[in-house]
Amino acid sequence: MSPWLTVVGIGEDGFKGLGRNARHALLRATRIIGGQRQLDLLPVCIRGERQVWPSPFSLEPVLARRGEPVCVLASGDPMFYGVGASLARQVAAEELLILPAPSSVSLAAARLGWPLQEVVTLSVVARPAAAINAHLATGVRLLVLSNDGGSPALIASLLAESGFGPSRLTVFEHLDGADERRIDGLAEDWQHASVADLNLVAIDCLASSDTPRLSRLAGLPDSAFQHDGQLTKRDVRAMTLARLAPMPGELLWDVGAGSGSIGIEWMRAHPSCRALAIEADEGRQGLIEHNRDALGVPGLQLIRGKAPEALHGLTTPDAIFIGGGVTRDGVLDTCWQHLRPGGRLVANAVTLQSEMTLMNWRAQHGGELTRIHVAQAQPLGEFDTWRQALPITLLEVVKPQ
Repeated sequence: MSPWLTVVGIGEDGFKGLGRNARHALLRATRIIGGQRQLDLLPVCIRGERQVWPSPFSLEPVLARRGEPVCVLASGDPMFYGVGASLARQVAAEELLILPAPSSVSLAAARLGWPLQEVVTLSVVARPAAAINAHLATGVRLLVLSNDGGSPALIASLLAESGFGPSRLTVFEHLDGADERRIDGLAEDWQHASVADLNLVAIDCLASSDTPRLSRLAGLPDSAFQHDGQLTKRDVRAMTLARLAPMPGELLWDVGAGSGSIGIEWMRAHPSCRALAIEADEGRQGLIEHNRDALGVPGLQLIRGKAPEALHGLTTPDAIFIGGGVTRDGVLDTCWQHLRPGGRLVANAVTLQSEMTLMNWRAQHGGELTRIHVAQAQPLGEFDTWRQALPITLLEVVKPQ
């Protein structure tokens, strides 16, 4: 079957910048669908009927024309945060031809002399800018697709608030077009409240001298989280996450989430990791919302309710952590029922009652129990001594396939 749908990436240089195959596809098409800006780049010799994407956005105008010679216009590379990726999920590969132009990130990297394989690329198009926080570290270079003309100022403010005010920003407007313009400055001194809506932000990250180091590995400092005391402490958190073993694309339920630290660090492990934080206390819900944005995982979904009632109807998880409420009737059993085969369940206990619950549950379902003792050196008069934290009993069990 020959493709009936062609997705053409078009740059700011318009029709003259397209290759032969892209031009021929546009000339043959009976209908051309795209944004108004892309459609305006076409010359009058293109006779196909032009159609602007509907609002709210929908692929239906394309899918309804299945079998006809249709072209879709997209900016740059349609498979880079573009409509090509959406169409590829709906249209079989043999029915679809994608003809990319250089993406904006390729053009920006070329302007800056940054090797593209060493750059982190992100998008804040209809996405929270707080996701940038997860990637901030001195020496990291980011290329960020902006949502609109206010995005660079928003990003500069976010960087300054996160301790990365000395970072150098470069904003490119209308890349590869007649109106291309470059704006340079530091995040902490950024003076441009608004720029052209079509822009990309390049960030050469540099932290202030007093900015804490926040690794992507498990075990962030406790001070990285706002909390009311209900927080899985740093060393125990690192050991817990090692047993939860986050993998790309997996979903975690953080049950009795407290301040959300386990779910947040799970999502920081890989950009595609997902987490649901289940928490009934309103005050702690606010802490979770603050912490997820401050630590760069705004996609963490907060479930306002108490387990086990709040667990019904949620997406099947790959792993579950129970940090509180293991003694509550039905919590362990409900989590176990919802966990996918091969999934991991990890639960922590502090009290004798919760420890006994884990021991009894293990007798039925198996798993490993680990006792964790952590002590810290603290002053005792003129000397120092070890101060023992409350011991933690940790249950780890994998559900049979």
